[in-house]
Formats: sequence, C-alpha cells, structure tokens
Amino acid sequence: MEIKSRHHLRSDAISEIEEALAENLGVDLSADTVEKVELTSDEWDVVLVDGEPHVLYLDGQPFLTVDGANAHEPTSHIVTVDTGAIQFVSDGADVMRPGIVEADTAIAEGDFVVINEEAHGKFLAVGEALVDGDEMSGQEGRVVDSIHHVGDDLYEFSP
Repeated sequence: MEIKSRHHLRSDAISEIEEALAENLGVDLSADTVEKVELTSDEWDVVLVDGEPHVLYLDGQPFLTVDGANAHEPTSHIVTVDTGAIQFVSDGADVMRPGIVEADTAIAEGDFVVINEEAHGKFLAVGEALVDGDEMSGQEGRVVDSIHHVGDDLYEFSP
C-alpha cells in the first residue's frame, strides 16, 4: 500500500470523526494531528491520527482500525472471542458462534464491530455483524463478517 496523497482535515471533518467514534464505540479521540490519506489502491480510506492509521471509513462512516481499537479502547460494539478463535480471526476468518464468549447487546445486524480476545483484551479484527448482539452466542453459524484483521495490508501499513 502506497500513499498517493495526504492532507490535514478541517476542524469540522475532525469533529465528525470524533462524534461518530464517540457515538458508535464510546471512544474519546483526542489528537494533535489528523490527516486523511489517499492510497494508490482504492480498498481503504484511511485517517492518520497523530501519524498512525487509527481510523478507516466503512460505508462512508468513520470507524477504528485494529490498531486504532488497541490504541483508543472502545467500550461498545465489542464482540469477544475465546482463545481457540484467536488464530482463525487473526487470519481473517469470519467469526462463528461457538467462539464467542460475549457480545454487546446493543449491536444490531449490519453494525460494524470490533473483535476482542478474552485472554489479553487485545483487538484482532473489525467486522460487520450478521445478527443482533443478543443472538451471537450459540452452537453454530457465522455471525460476524470479517473486514479488516491483524496482519492484513491495512494492519501492516506504515505511513
């Protein structure tokens, strides 16, 4: 992933990002610099927060990257998986019901979520909920579609 261009965001655009992250994830994003980065590939729209790729746009809405979730610790829209699911989720697999130990009941089908692992509390992936949060745990079935995960191109991106 190469940078095509980068520019500082206006204060109203920064406020929009801060409000969306506070509302959706309970995150208080405070930064000295916020820059939007246009990449040579059109796969991601990325925002650098103090020089780090902590925000991406999903369906036109700002959301945290895996690195951003680990730096800013969301308090909502979290799905927690057991240690047996860590390797699969880290490799980009979708999240399956048997691996879930907890899911935020405020999650609605179609919401974007962050995937957390229970042992160390680290975030492993970002995905889209395929069911409501209170329907996530169970015996079988796919419940979160993985979008971005540890080790993918965005995670490895270094501006």
